[in-house]
Amino acid sequence: MVLNSLDKMIQLQKNTAKIRNICVLAHVDHGKTTLADCLISSNGIISSRLAGKLRYMDSREDEQIRGITMKSSAISLHYTKGTEEYLINLIDSPGHVDFSSEVSTAVRICDGCIIVVDAVEGVCPQTQAVLRQAWLENIRPVLVINKIDRLIVELKFTPQEAYSHLKNILEQINALTGALFTSKVLEERAERETESQVNPSSEQGEQVYDWSAGLEDTDDSHLYFSPDQGNVVFTSAIDGWGFGIEHFAKIYSEKIGIKKEVLLKTLWGDYYINMKAKKIMKVDQAKGKKPLFVQLILENIWSLYDAVLKKDKEKIDKIVTSLGLKIGAREARHSDPKVQISAVCSQWLPISQAVLAMVCQKLPSPLDITAERVEKLMCTGSQTFDSLPPETQALKAAFMKCGSEDTAPVIIFVSKMFAVDAKALPQNKPRPLTQEEIAQRRERARQRHAEKLAAAQGQAPLEPTQDGSAPETNLKGEEPRAGDEEQVESMTPKPMPQEENNQGSFVAFARVFSGVARRGKKIFVLGPKYSPVEFLQRVPLGFSAPPDDLPPVPHMAYCTLGNLYLLMGRDLEDLEEVPPGNVLGIGGLQDFVLKSATLCSLPSCPPFIPLNFEATPIVRVAVEPKHPSEMPHLVKGMKLLNQADPCVQILIQETGEHVLVTAGEVHLQRCLDDLRERFAKIEISVSEPIIPFRETITKPPKVDMVNEEIGKQQKVAVIHQTKEDQSKIPEGIQVDSDGLVTLTTPNKLATLSVRAMPLPEEVTQILEENSDLIRSIEQLTSSLNEGRNTQMIHQKIQEKIWEFKGKLEQHLTGRKWRNVVDQIWSFGPRKCGPNILVNKSEDFQNSVWPGPASKASKEATKYRDLGNSIVSGFQLATLSGPMCEEPLMGVCFVLEKWDLSKFEEQGATDKQNQEQSDLVKEGQMGDEKQELQDGCSEPFEKRTAQKGEASLSDCYGPFSGQLIATMKEACRYALQVKPQRLMAAMYTCDIMATGDVLGRVYAVLSKREGRVLQEEMKEGTDMFIIKAVLPVAESFGFADEIRKRTSGLASPQLVFSHWEMIPSDPFWVPTTEEEYLHFGEKADSENQARKYMNAVRKRKGLYVEEKIVEHAEKQRTLSKNK
Repeated sequence: MVLNSLDKMIQLQKNTAKIRNICVLAHVDHGKTTLADCLISSNGIISSRLAGKLRYMDSREDEQIRGITMKSSAISLHYTKGTEEYLINLIDSPGHVDFSSEVSTAVRICDGCIIVVDAVEGVCPQTQAVLRQAWLENIRPVLVINKIDRLIVELKFTPQEAYSHLKNILEQINALTGALFTSKVLEERAERETESQVNPSSEQGEQVYDWSAGLEDTDDSHLYFSPDQGNVVFTSAIDGWGFGIEHFAKIYSEKIGIKKEVLLKTLWGDYYINMKAKKIMKVDQAKGKKPLFVQLILENIWSLYDAVLKKDKEKIDKIVTSLGLKIGAREARHSDPKVQISAVCSQWLPISQAVLAMVCQKLPSPLDITAERVEKLMCTGSQTFDSLPPETQALKAAFMKCGSEDTAPVIIFVSKMFAVDAKALPQNKPRPLTQEEIAQRRERARQRHAEKLAAAQGQAPLEPTQDGSAPETNLKGEEPRAGDEEQVESMTPKPMPQEENNQGSFVAFARVFSGVARRGKKIFVLGPKYSPVEFLQRVPLGFSAPPDDLPPVPHMAYCTLGNLYLLMGRDLEDLEEVPPGNVLGIGGLQDFVLKSATLCSLPSCPPFIPLNFEATPIVRVAVEPKHPSEMPHLVKGMKLLNQADPCVQILIQETGEHVLVTAGEVHLQRCLDDLRERFAKIEISVSEPIIPFRETITKPPKVDMVNEEIGKQQKVAVIHQTKEDQSKIPEGIQVDSDGLVTLTTPNKLATLSVRAMPLPEEVTQILEENSDLIRSIEQLTSSLNEGRNTQMIHQKIQEKIWEFKGKLEQHLTGRKWRNVVDQIWSFGPRKCGPNILVNKSEDFQNSVWPGPASKASKEATKYRDLGNSIVSGFQLATLSGPMCEEPLMGVCFVLEKWDLSKFEEQGATDKQNQEQSDLVKEGQMGDEKQELQDGCSEPFEKRTAQKGEASLSDCYGPFSGQLIATMKEACRYALQVKPQRLMAAMYTCDIMATGDVLGRVYAVLSKREGRVLQEEMKEGTDMFIIKAVLPVAESFGFADEIRKRTSGLASPQLVFSHWEMIPSDPFWVPTTEEEYLHFGEKADSENQARKYMNAVRKRKGLYVEEKIVEHAEKQRTLSKNK
């Protein structure tokens, strides 16, 4: 056991090669925190008896109550192996899907990770998710198969069965790793292919046979988990034991006399030992031989468990003496077999030894960071490493070197901010008093006593001045130690600033990638949107400019590093400086960093690539204070909560509501608790969850609601008429039979014709996936249009754009989509959404694709401002649809005609009048006017245009505004003439349940409109895995209901997956004889889409067509009212 002092840690931090930054990742309840407890107890921070019960890393109260981790927290451990000493920065992370954002923050600052898998449950959905996160961040994993004791005690497996079960689990995990690896190789190959298409130097003939390129040649043996490679450990964290094969190979090589190297290769796998010949052979199953792993390892553990559970005293003593262990009398007499097992095993196979040895051997130190990972970290958005400025590319060497000399640039990444109580900060902690201080205090108490006596006897006037000055001087001497139990007078002024600061401060959870972080060092804070290229444009001196008097650069601040802390789980320790490669806490950054940031001593550093979160925040609630006077507290609390949680989003809607967006129910609950108890400290009332929907249109259906072919049946006139009334379109709007809507601006000068068409599903999906790319396309075209010739578009980005365009062309085929991709004018809403505006008008051609800077003819510039109004109208229309003001999705608006002839005529007459009046006014200044017209005709034209504009905007407002409004209305009416549908957000739902509660699970699912996709039985267990989809709208209370109905035997994992169209028409009323007979006159059976639509309309205060009273009859009571 190693008891660590702060000085020892500081000394270890300096040796970068012996540092390991690791995080523990797993599915919920697979034993991460218990494993962390065992590793912490090896450092003597907690007692080994409490390991697993204390859950030291779960420092929040609600974590202890719920029994799940919600925040990732770090601790530094010291591990000695032979003469070598290692510093291990261990980060424990949550397994619950709602908190997967915390996993992302942990993974970013680590170099390796421990993946923990439950030996009974095997690979679960969240195991796959964390493996993928580790893979995306390029960090190396090792595997811990935990809870082996359950195979013995609960499932009662024989050692042979347990071996085949463990082999299964390993195969599943390796299959996952293989799939991730394959996709990576194929991606790289696709990239190479596109490059070869761009520069086709190789001949066509060679490429025909190259269909398997990449996978055969690339070596992936180091990726897989296998005990003989030393990257798998078998443990039971609750009983405190764990082993890798190496431990047994060492023992048996001495015992049997077979070389250790041979044993290492053969202890896992189908090998058996011939004891007489002392040879190891391949297993011949027919002879019923046991593999080495079973015979030499598992059987010993099984027999120990057997002896203890059967309370076979003699056998236990025999085992203990043969292993050469000592067991305390308390443990030996203890009635609970678990205590005895952990007493024996934790000495025989200490878990911390096995796991930490594997970590130190197999996981890389900060010096071994790969070039690939560095390049990936430095390239944000659609940039490539080659397109960064040369000074920025030079920083790659600093990353790789991880140097601590003074010349090395300081690069720190802050992955999240976490709130700490002011009491927990080291400078505020009470510390033990020295002998002199105790004497001083005694003296002061005597003086006070004397004072009181004097005051009582009426001799007050002279005394207090002397005495008053004495405490003053003492107080000054004791200023740095604020936490002492001093006299009341000296204590009162101290906590005041903390009261204002909401009793807490924020500490940044960070890692130093290069250089030494020192307290008080001046450093640049680079926000996620900062760009070194923009810095170069704004600062003439370039990156060598002195930092103190820089012009303001967006997303960049200059600040001083505050206190530096060593993170020790619940405690923080003060540090003066932190060498590279270490994880640390930084104080004093809360005004500069919102959630994550890159700190660097040079402005040439790019911000690191944003963290990729697995869970998208989808659950929204509106929050307001119980007492309106406390609104400022709420606003401040929301701000602090936003900073403290990496995944939460805070919005203020147009209605003025404060909305909290979270990743799921448990996450929501935790955010609300934090608001109430920590950040706002007021009572708050929370609305029902606000469920997001999307609106779309669909192709006209072929069959009606009773599956009759439309158009064949006899209409029921009366009901049909009500339908007609509903879809009445106001006057002044022409609608063609095929849904083309023509609308004129209020001043009758421009006419727009718009048609709405549903986009194919694949196209909508492509648009959603490439929203970042669409955003950069829009930025490029707008800067080209405004004539700012931006730096040349980089080759790679250009390729990405063409690839994206090619994908769209591939899916948009057929007569009605001909040439549509080239005519795309804009995407919406917010210029990067899943809807498109296509321009088919003859007069004005404009496209979103960045081509060569088009020659800006006067005609084009004149149309451009009006074109921007049209695009704005489209953006507004897609942001809130006609059904319930929700955003649109998967709709293509085609602008067929755009008639501006009247506007041009009006403009021409206005111009003539204007010129005449100008001539009258400026007759005297003829010469100057001549020069003005010759030299700079543009401003003159602009001026006349503005005056013309002004004359147009008398009655109906400016013309551009009229265009926006008309375009918006045209889009909305174009939608309404097509069959409209609602789209609901869907969760994928993974449920693990035993066979006997399957029926109840299905009952809950069907009640909540869920749909089962597949169910499969897990090999070797009686567990079923059910995959289903469930609307987010129906998911509230789902997890609790399933647990209640199945007595806790089934627990679901909900992850947002996609948007799905609700098939029913929200405006449907029966129109045919058959529907009339089937659904009744009112058709008041539940219409899912209408129910959702009306709920949203009610929430937004829109008109809802509902009868409040259906049959108003007077209630008759039997007896008269007395």
